[in-house]
Amino acid sequence: MKRITGVGAAVLDHLNLIEAYPSEDGSTHITQVISQGGGACATAVVAAKRLGMEGRMITSVADDETGQQILEGLKMEGINISGMEVVSGGISPHSEIMVNPERGTRTKFVCNNTLPPIPWTDDRIALIKRSDILHVDGTRYDNSMAAIEIARDNGIPVSVDGCHMEEDKSLNRKMAARADILIMNARYPGLVSGAERIEDALEYFAALGPKVVISTQGTSGCLAWIDGHVEVFPAYSVKAVDSTGAGDVFHGAFIASYMNDGDIRRAIRYATIAAALKCTQVGGRAGIPTDREIVSYL
Repeated sequence: MKRITGVGAAVLDHLNLIEAYPSEDGSTHITQVISQGGGACATAVVAAKRLGMEGRMITSVADDETGQQILEGLKMEGINISGMEVVSGGISPHSEIMVNPERGTRTKFVCNNTLPPIPWTDDRIALIKRSDILHVDGTRYDNSMAAIEIARDNGIPVSVDGCHMEEDKSLNRKMAARADILIMNARYPGLVSGAERIEDALEYFAALGPKVVISTQGTSGCLAWIDGHVEVFPAYSVKAVDSTGAGDVFHGAFIASYMNDGDIRRAIRYATIAAALKCTQVGGRAGIPTDREIVSYL
């Protein structure tokens, strides 16, 4: 069984289903509230675990009720949390998410991780060294880059979720250059590279060194730089109720498939189906499909 270690966001999502989005300074009705584990990196690791990998997480939470719920949610998924740091005081990261089921859209209000940097103990370093791949989301640049350097020093492939952008974009470019797999959202390629055309942006990132360069485009599918050119992969059409975590599930599913056989095109199709099926349920984790469900659509 291949082993994935994640370093990045693990949060608690409070998903508020609403009748419609109000205008600013307006109001609307909440019809249902669902609490669920979330976070870009943690949800990707959970998806990879459900799809056949062994999952571990390294990040920090506070010693509050939210932190306990984050840890319990990961334990229930079978994720190894021995590398998690529980900090006395502070506030665990959490999100308030407004979900419009009629349109399948969501708006997030995030309380980010402001806890101290992860202390890189021998046990945490060993978790990375005993991995088959490291996945980071860059939400805490200090933690992500420290983990990347440990992985690179020990010959462990690195997957980077290109979503969080630093004020100094050169830092993002530095992280991208250390990746083996770089999967970005729709905005990241242009804003970080400075290129006006997405094709030029993907070529730019490929030249930095990653073997895999992909930009997810929501309902438009995704674009990948393969064999010196851009290939388009359409989205799989579903009746979406919530897009929360779709990109995170894409990451986890891509890694699970790609680490299995190294077929990039199959891994993209596999991940595209996984992300679409996730959107048929509320929350980032509830709708993660099984391998059998995904394969039935390939």
